[in-house]
Amino acid sequence: MFIHVVQKGDTLWQLSSMYGADVSEIAALNGLTSDRLVPGLSLIFPAASLPIRLHKVSSGDTLWQLSMLYQTSVESITAANPGVEPFQLLIGSVLRIPSPIKRLTRLLGFTFPYNQEMVINVLENLGRYLTYLAVVGYSFTEEGYAYEESPVTGIIERSRQLNVIPLLMIRNIGRDGDFSAELAGSVLRDPVYRRNLVRSISNLMVSRGYGGVSIDFEFIPPPQREAFSEFLRELKAEIGNSILHVNVHAKTEDIPTNRIIGAYDYKAIAEASDIVAVMTIDYGYPTGPPNPVSPYNWMEEVIQYSLTEIPAGKLQIALPLYGYDWELPSYSTTARSSLDSQNLAIANWSPIFYVPAARTPGYGYINNGMRHLVWFDDGRSYQEKYGLIDLYKLHGATVWQLSLQAPQHWIIVDRNLTIIKDSFPD
Repeated sequence: MFIHVVQKGDTLWQLSSMYGADVSEIAALNGLTSDRLVPGLSLIFPAASLPIRLHKVSSGDTLWQLSMLYQTSVESITAANPGVEPFQLLIGSVLRIPSPIKRLTRLLGFTFPYNQEMVINVLENLGRYLTYLAVVGYSFTEEGYAYEESPVTGIIERSRQLNVIPLLMIRNIGRDGDFSAELAGSVLRDPVYRRNLVRSISNLMVSRGYGGVSIDFEFIPPPQREAFSEFLRELKAEIGNSILHVNVHAKTEDIPTNRIIGAYDYKAIAEASDIVAVMTIDYGYPTGPPNPVSPYNWMEEVIQYSLTEIPAGKLQIALPLYGYDWELPSYSTTARSSLDSQNLAIANWSPIFYVPAARTPGYGYINNGMRHLVWFDDGRSYQEKYGLIDLYKLHGATVWQLSLQAPQHWIIVDRNLTIIKDSFPD
């Protein structure tokens, strides 16, 4: 695999000749709908090359030792790291190492079950890249009784056949269809309602054939911080060896009074659960200032803070299969898949820029006299952000969500990662 960033004057025919790939193959790999190209566009080519591993230099490391560890050569390492001093490696510096050994990791994909046939089709195509499938189809009543929003039987059965562990994902969704702080707060602070929730989640998990539970309670009132941690402890005790996966908003410091992150005691959550997924997405969010959805520099800050409270072996980061399009100056926002975001740039003949610190592409365009700014992810940015899992030896990642088309993302996963397939919990 090779990533080529389109330059002014490039054509598909020229690039196909340069890389020895058929034009139709290039278009299919990258989801192109025409032969148009714009400067800054990331294109993946099926060239022979080794995956790049990231290694943070520790005391005593030598290039020879690293060449043995990653089954490569000293010459390959030095070529991939111009300027490195072979006999004076700087402790804490990051080396890029071409290696035939892919990073072992786990990947969780979220899906909505409203169209079972579509979800099963997606599973057929992507199941080999998934360790877990979180089925986003459950909420609970004011008395704490969990309920199913739509049938899921076929999805769970096919998931298990494909050796993907299905997880029951439950959210605090109110009657208006949005996350409800009041619903979460009222149930969590009442021991009886909280017990109802624990038992009803467990019963649904067992009766439907899930391998565990994924919790996504958002905007929990900060005063219920300890109640949320206690709920997780009670739920884990109830479900036993089944997986308890907890999604939490990202933060770079603990602010217990904050209405978004205050209720998340990372340390207590990690102690109670098997996996903690820190939602390193929506740094740039709908109707807010137009910023990258998952900027690399912010993600790394979140990881570094999270690791002070959560063991690396339990920590997942989140990656988006979407981008946001902000109209300016109103900040009215449209969400699009990564592929649709890419192809909108091409349709508008909009050059794509790339911000090194954020390691994220974006572009601007004008529609009906209104300026727009778009941030999304492509092959370059996905490759860099998956490198964070390698660099910090994390449990893995989550991706939101599987129905969104992002062909370059899955090529990066295929090329750089070996997905761990865990056994179904007893």
